[in-house]
Amino acid sequence: MTGTKERQSGPGDWSGGQIAYYQARADEYDATYSTRMDMPRLAKALDSLPVGGDVLEIACGTGQWTRLLSRRARSLTALDAAPEMLRRARDRMRGTETRFIEADVFHWEPDRQYDTVFFAFWLSHVPPVEMEPFWDLLRWALVPGGRVVFLDDSSAKAEIEDPVDDAPVPTVHRTLSDGSRHVAVKVLRDPTELTSQLNGLGWDARVEAVDPFHLAGVVCPREGA
Repeated sequence: MTGTKERQSGPGDWSGGQIAYYQARADEYDATYSTRMDMPRLAKALDSLPVGGDVLEIACGTGQWTRLLSRRARSLTALDAAPEMLRRARDRMRGTETRFIEADVFHWEPDRQYDTVFFAFWLSHVPPVEMEPFWDLLRWALVPGGRVVFLDDSSAKAEIEDPVDDAPVPTVHRTLSDGSRHVAVKVLRDPTELTSQLNGLGWDARVEAVDPFHLAGVVCPREGA
């Protein structure tokens, strides 16, 4: 299972619209990210999570989390679909041996397996229709005994989102500093709901609140599932 799958685009191409948003947002990503996240608290939460060995980071963005992961990884691979984001991540990680991959994870197949797959604020961008295939991909990407580790928004952040009416998947409007308007998938789940869903997909999941607005998860494939 290796390579990049051909991707189809069209009016219902929610993944393409999401990638376009992050391409356009790259210049202001770091500044706006800090207004939505409590990075010191979340970095401390990351310290308590079991990240190590050969690590794959999905949706690395500008490399804010990549930098933190590199201190604990034997090897580090960082994937993102937006080349503008990857350029900034490469700059941030200059001097390290981080491997970067440009790919849409929904149309990508890993060429090796990892001890840890990590993503921060990515799972809420995975629509319900893609949850099962996405977690099937993660299962394949892990070595025996590996784990998925993530941080994300909780359902409490629904109050600051601007949902798109009648979208084929749960989608929100996002406006950049230049006034341009974009869309992104956004599915906010609480820890209990997410734990139940992942358990139903054949994983042993532990998802807990970090604070009122964020959650953290450690998820391992269930033997025999």
